[in-house]
Amino acid sequence: MLAQTPEPPYVAVIFSSHRTDVDHDGYTAAASRMDELAAQQAGYLGVESARSPDGFGITVSYWETEADAIAWRAVAEHAAIQRIGRERWYAAYRVRVAVVHRGVAWQRDRNEG
Repeated sequence: MLAQTPEPPYVAVIFSSHRTDVDHDGYTAAASRMDELAAQQAGYLGVESARSPDGFGITVSYWETEADAIAWRAVAEHAAIQRIGRERWYAAYRVRVAVVHRGVAWQRDRNEG
């Protein structure tokens, strides 16, 4: 599902990763919990995520300000899951933080073919 973001500017935290083949159930449960927990944080705007069958994934979380994104990084439960991710679930990852200056949205009319 596409995140419903406001008019820019806002912050995007882009998490690109490649998963290991270890503990799929644990990873799925932790990812679901992180989605729930992030949504409770000040400044949270939404998230978009996709993963390919080869284990490559990308998750983009949106925040009102960079300070909000930094605060999310520091949440104790999130930090604990990050440690487990490095130990078990990820072969590699990168985090990039960007300010969104412009956005365009389009949606097909539901009555169109």
